[in-house]
Amino acid sequence: QVQPVESGGGLVQAGGSLRLSCAASRRVWRNYTMAWFRTAPGKDREFVAAISWSNGATYYGASVKGRFTISRDNAENTAYLQMNSLKPEDTAVYYCARGEVRGGWGPGDHRVYTSWGQGGQVTVSS
Repeated sequence: QVQPVESGGGLVQAGGSLRLSCAASRRVWRNYTMAWFRTAPGKDREFVAAISWSNGATYYGASVKGRFTISRDNAENTAYLQMNSLKPEDTAVYYCARGEVRGGWGPGDHRVYTSWGQGGQVTVSS
């Protein structure tokens, strides 16, 4: 599996914005879904957002809904995560993932995803 490659993380003040990019490194087939998850120190992996490559349907975790926006560029095989109104609790390592929704698992279930990026640090200072 060719891994996706994330970019765009960094340090930002609370209330600020960042945009993460995820280059799929290969063609994203229509049946795929691209997603972002995050892991904060001492916490379990958390679903952030996902986008269906076939129809652009989007899905969000409860803690980011209304603040984050996931989008895609089909021609570039790249997904984006626009993060606005960032809070210190958004501090985490963010991972991009690619997979195919099937087997009764929804797009927010990490078991869907078979290819993961290396992760990028996002730090929000108060």
